Amino acid sequence: MTAVLGPTNTGKTFLAVERMLGHSSGMIGFPLRLLARENYDRIVALKGARAVALVTGEEKIVPPSARYFVCTVESMPLDRRVSFLAIDEVQLAADPERGHIFTDRLLHARGLEETMFLGADTIRPLLRRLVPEARYESRPRFSTLTYTGPKKLTRLPRRSAVVAFSAADVYAMAELIRRQRGGAAVVLGALSPRTRNAQVAMYQAGEVDYLVATDAIGMGLNMDVDHVAFAELAKFDGRRPRRLTAAEIGQIAGRAGRHMNDGSFGTTADAGEIAPETVEGVENHRFEALTNLYWRNRDLSFRSVEGLLRDLDARPPDRALIRMRDADDHLALAALARDPEILKLAQGPAAVRLLWEVSQIPDFRKILTEAHTRLLAQVFRHLMRPAGVLPEEWVARQVERLNDDQGDIDTLTQRISHIRTWTYIAHRGDWLTDSGGWQDRARAIEDRLSDALHDRLMQRFVDRRQAVLQRRLKEGGPLLAAVTREDDVVVEGQFVGRLEGFRFAPEAADAEARAVLAAARRAVAETLPSRLRSLEEEPDSAFALNRDGKLSWRGAPVARLSAGPSALQPKIEPLPAEFLEAAGREQLRLRLERFLAAELRRDLGALMRLADGVEETGAGRGLVYRLQESLGTLRREDAEDLLGAIDRTMRRRLTKLGLRIGREHLWVSGALSPAAVRTRALLWSLQAQQPAPDLPKAGRKLMPAQPLLPADFYRAIGYRRAGAHAFRVDAYEALAEAVHGLGRQGPFAATAQLKSLAGGGAPLASALVALGARAEPQPETGGITHYRLRPRPFPDQRRRKGARNRPESPFAALSGLWSGR
Repeated sequence: MTAVLGPTNTGKTFLAVERMLGHSSGMIGFPLRLLARENYDRIVALKGARAVALVTGEEKIVPPSARYFVCTVESMPLDRRVSFLAIDEVQLAADPERGHIFTDRLLHARGLEETMFLGADTIRPLLRRLVPEARYESRPRFSTLTYTGPKKLTRLPRRSAVVAFSAADVYAMAELIRRQRGGAAVVLGALSPRTRNAQVAMYQAGEVDYLVATDAIGMGLNMDVDHVAFAELAKFDGRRPRRLTAAEIGQIAGRAGRHMNDGSFGTTADAGEIAPETVEGVENHRFEALTNLYWRNRDLSFRSVEGLLRDLDARPPDRALIRMRDADDHLALAALARDPEILKLAQGPAAVRLLWEVSQIPDFRKILTEAHTRLLAQVFRHLMRPAGVLPEEWVARQVERLNDDQGDIDTLTQRISHIRTWTYIAHRGDWLTDSGGWQDRARAIEDRLSDALHDRLMQRFVDRRQAVLQRRLKEGGPLLAAVTREDDVVVEGQFVGRLEGFRFAPEAADAEARAVLAAARRAVAETLPSRLRSLEEEPDSAFALNRDGKLSWRGAPVARLSAGPSALQPKIEPLPAEFLEAAGREQLRLRLERFLAAELRRDLGALMRLADGVEETGAGRGLVYRLQESLGTLRREDAEDLLGAIDRTMRRRLTKLGLRIGREHLWVSGALSPAAVRTRALLWSLQAQQPAPDLPKAGRKLMPAQPLLPADFYRAIGYRRAGAHAFRVDAYEALAEAVHGLGRQGPFAATAQLKSLAGGGAPLASALVALGARAEPQPETGGITHYRLRPRPFPDQRRRKGARNRPESPFAALSGLWSGR
């Protein structure tokens, strides 16, 4: 009997497997199903599948001719005699949850020819006491382990494992690493072995450079970790929060540096420093020896439930052993024993033994809830029926309700825990009619849920794009980059940004990857000539004029408008673009000029066509010039001099082209459409160097007036401001004509027709003031207000009066204010 003791990374497991395969038969027990599966695959590769068996609580592969059994410690079939037997990580006999099982194997599991215990040197004194016949072999660590102190999470070196002790902390740190470094693999005890394998494989393949885990990584998971960082130095051990022991820190930190590669360990900045004496112990692999191991009586009587519970509470035979009090199966049995119906059924040794076997069904959630106890009670009741097996229909309902791969990480984790319990039950061949079929069904559901959970973890904690790029950067060599037809910029097939017009917009996460950005910029620069050719050949439909005065190509801004020599001739300024040189900028500007000319002619064609109907010089040309400068609307008093100089022939020609001459304004009828109003507003804002104000809803003839806006804005868009309202000029002129028609006959009332033309009573009141009407209450008609138009002078007389410093009366001042002049 040999005890091979030493720190991590000493080749203990390799030695045991090698020794086992030198015998005709053998069995080795591992602390984790994951480790059992990993070593099973190794041995199958050496000896063939027919010679090797895998036995865990949830998976049994036992060929008829199997000679070598790879097991979890709990599932070792000790009734099978083998030449060689080994137990891995024997120091776990001191674990408060599973220690009694390891202690039982230490005391009772033996090979016919050779027995080997593998573990930490801390168990040596207790082994000498409890297994005095053992001889000892010490193995030094292949590599050194060095303490490097605290580091910020975002400054940890690549190939680091960060260790925390709660799922919430693991998830929070993984999310931070994703944002800062591209992503992290996640390993927790609550994950299924398949999900854990997928996460570890992702890390091992270099798809991510960081691993965030609980202390589950401390149990022999072989990974290429260079540095272990502790995010916490305390944990809740199932009973109370406590500080990590030096041996626990050493076990976890030992994952850093595999075989001959040296490793390092430290903490994250929030965890603080590790005590110097602890650091010295970890670096030199010197830890306090274990003083006690957990033990539970294995000589159980099944005559009664009460007798079984007494046997489980039996005192240990040695002071070095501590009686196991709160094992999950013991607690489950005690809970079932409080059910009178269960106690009534559990009569006789066979029934009591069955109740004990049912109590050992694991709750992989590790919380032993009342729901789990109810499940155990249901299983026991079904098995105690005459058929002696679980009903197929009931099992189907329990299993199929878990066959749902939708939900978040926590939901999928809970479902996997439940289905693992059913996988365990399915491996009890005497409990089910079709045990093999249910094993396959439970495993298929667990695999489906595990794959879905792996995908959720990837979506939440891994930026696949950045992970692929980081791997290629580590490999070295030139990076392949291109620009797609959709203007996506890709490097090594991964999206790294967009080409917006002629500007490269990289993803923020790639800001530190200079090689990636250099490759992307090179690809963008190479596409520039063909991109300019495409710009020239594109139809006008590929361009757009935006309300903010920017010109877009394929949806991306490429230039902006600014004030030009006239309102209808704004300047085009290409936007800054690192890849566009002077010749390219001029080519862009000329193409946009053609587009803008077509756009203005489409929206304001009626205004532009006025120039086609007049001579190069003369009053007609002057009138058209003023109309175009004012974007299509003039106060009549500002054009009276030119109107007087135009003969009837010219007036008819301009009218035919769309010019309308009203009492108060001149306007172009075809320049009042919603599109024309939008374009006129934009052109006004460019000349005024002000943001474009809110516009009326399409087709509306009335809108609220903003008092801080100048009156010429409303005229520029084809409206007339009157008090708190702005009327579209054609509507205002129609109202003015009606008012003057009534006013010529004397005082008049606000008729329904006038209100309809004005859009309501309040707008009518504003318009009447602007038109110079004076309100005159009429007591003889019951107080109904009548209006009287004041005589208004001709435009030249009004200009002379407007030049006076003061109005003739307060009412005249009020009239000027409301009329917007």
